[in-house]
Amino acid sequence: MGIYSEDNTQETHRRGRIEVICGSMFSGKTEELIRRLRRAQFAKQRIRIFKPAIDVRYAHDAVVSHDSNSLSSHPVKNSAELLEAGHDVEVVGIDEAQFFDDRLPQVCSELASRGIRVVVAGLDMDFKGQPFGPMPALCAIAEEVTKVHAICVRCGDLAYVSHRTVPGESRVLLGEKNEYEPLCRRCFEKTCKH
Repeated sequence: MGIYSEDNTQETHRRGRIEVICGSMFSGKTEELIRRLRRAQFAKQRIRIFKPAIDVRYAHDAVVSHDSNSLSSHPVKNSAELLEAGHDVEVVGIDEAQFFDDRLPQVCSELASRGIRVVVAGLDMDFKGQPFGPMPALCAIAEEVTKVHAICVRCGDLAYVSHRTVPGESRVLLGEKNEYEPLCRRCFEKTCKH
């Protein structure tokens, strides 16, 4: 896809790409997503941000970090709706990607092929330490993967997983500090043995 410079004398090419920010809860994934998107706004790039409609923990129409930083977003029911981002958009942000359907990697690839920079944030593992939703496939096709870490609340090492502290087997349980705690591999394994 070609675009032209301001004076229309030189053609340049917008290069689409996929960037993934992953890790456990409380690791700063959404904070990093917001930081990257704010930098794009500062550079006067046209952005659009999406999140799954089921995530209403902080706000219906905003991505919000645990530190209460936020940017307006568009809640969507499935990944196909992301293709309606518009042709004038230069950067697409996607938060809580683990809650999207398995078509998300294909949709992100299509957006990147259009010359759009796609920045995706999400949990890479569920509360049992298993790969979560479309995140493994997104990590495989991304040009850049950033793994961020929380601190284990029990020993202070780098956290590995979001351990659920309340009963239940449903894979999706929207929660925060009352329902989850970041644990390192060793503390997680000790907890699961009991």
